[in-house]
Amino acid sequence: MATPNNNRQSNFFRFILTLDPVSKMIFISLGLASIGTFAIIIWNLSSRFTSPQITIAAGDKTGESYIISEAITKVVERRSNIKITLQATGGTSENLELLLAGKADLVTAQADVVSQKLGTLANDKSILLDYKKKSTAKTVAVLYRDLFQLVVKDPKINQFVQLKGKTIALTPSGGQYESFMKIAEHYGLSQKDFRITGLDMSGRPIKNYDDNWADQDFQKNRADAIFRVRAAGNKSISNIVNNYQGKLIPIPQAEAMKIKQPALESAIIPQGAYRGNSAMPPTNLPTVAISRLLLASDQVDTRIIREITQIIYEYRQEIANEIAKEHAEVQPLVANINQPSDGSSTDITLHPGALSFYERDKPSFIQENADYVALILTVIVLTVEWIKQIKLWVEKGKKDEADEYLKLAISLMKEGQYQLEDRQKKLDTTFDEAAKALIDEKISQESFRTFNEAYKTTREAIEKDRKLAQLMIEQRQRENSAKYIKIVVKLLQYRQKDKDLLQQKLDQILEQVVGDLVAENISQESFRTFIEAYKATRDAIERNN
Repeated sequence: MATPNNNRQSNFFRFILTLDPVSKMIFISLGLASIGTFAIIIWNLSSRFTSPQITIAAGDKTGESYIISEAITKVVERRSNIKITLQATGGTSENLELLLAGKADLVTAQADVVSQKLGTLANDKSILLDYKKKSTAKTVAVLYRDLFQLVVKDPKINQFVQLKGKTIALTPSGGQYESFMKIAEHYGLSQKDFRITGLDMSGRPIKNYDDNWADQDFQKNRADAIFRVRAAGNKSISNIVNNYQGKLIPIPQAEAMKIKQPALESAIIPQGAYRGNSAMPPTNLPTVAISRLLLASDQVDTRIIREITQIIYEYRQEIANEIAKEHAEVQPLVANINQPSDGSSTDITLHPGALSFYERDKPSFIQENADYVALILTVIVLTVEWIKQIKLWVEKGKKDEADEYLKLAISLMKEGQYQLEDRQKKLDTTFDEAAKALIDEKISQESFRTFNEAYKTTREAIEKDRKLAQLMIEQRQRENSAKYIKIVVKLLQYRQKDKDLLQQKLDQILEQVVGDLVAENISQESFRTFIEAYKATRDAIERNN
């Protein structure tokens, strides 16, 4: 008989051939449509979610803007697929040049330098000729507030105007230099009234002169003062104040300076900001504040800037945590990240991407991705229909295999070509195969339950046949035993015959009974009954002779 494994579920192509022409066309069409749709989705998603590459110019590596930008870079890359290259520069001026040249996508910049510098660069034809791609700066966020901080060594110097004729440790370009000159102009001084350490004797910038070099000039008494545009608590300024006899002096009249420089704000350096015991500064010190901005090129995709802006705002604590412990004084500045005010004095408009986040006018996910949603819904419908067709095919295959097991179980219910014990073994083997097919999900649980009912019925039928056969055997054994007992008892009628002959006859009967016992033609109980009759007959023969 063929086993179920040889006749189980039809081959896929044979199944297709068994369909009627309409069903066959629908089945094949659904398959081709599903494959095509998935191919389109994969192509669209791959182009949509390719990791964009962004460059941020963030100033000197020791500055707060670079440290915060580095933390922002780590969090943005972790929270999105945007890849960022962080570039150290000489400050705001260089940052803006890189942005206009299309060599940087986002930059940090002092608000007081931005408008003037952008206008200068835009009108500098010698610079623009070197640019292959002209960009325009747009505001993204206010990172924090910088303070103008002026440190001197001479305890007699208490006012800015007393710096006339003095040597100032200052980089020869960048936002700090521009800011220092604006203050000097307000107090009626000019570059000629100072000696700037970053300039050589001919007044040209010294190559690679940076903040660290300026720090060394002040520390080694090659400068009378050092000027920085940094947040309160700056590590470099703290080192100068506490280890090199530096003294902070006020820069008053911020409100007056604001008349010509609207980006400037009035601020104070809190008493004890750099030292509590023997406070430095000894009192709240008036100074000038300026916003440190994060700017973006208008060439950068709106979606990318929106995502960066959203991450900066929603993960401020995570950004703060990314700042190393050695720059712990910078961590609190992250809390100051804010939206540029409507009355911004930089004359630079918000980047559309940042604006869309601030105004929270982003459409819902379904509206924004309506084409993809419609595509996905189409795929779902096609997939459902495809699954239905496959399910019908799979269920048909499962039912065919289950039917084979069911037929075999029913065929074993009746006596046929198998002996009783062979029927039981075949039934158990069929059950094991059906159970394995259920585990392998080749037949359904419902089909297995139907088979199990047939299995139980067949097993009961086999058990009934076994009991009936046993009863017939026992009946035959009893009849055989009775026959031998009758023969033995009949020997008593010949007690007058020769004793030896009778004993010989009795022993022959015993041998026949033992043979039938071995052949299971009589039971052990019947054998014991016969033995008792045998002994009684033998004793009777002995007594009579």
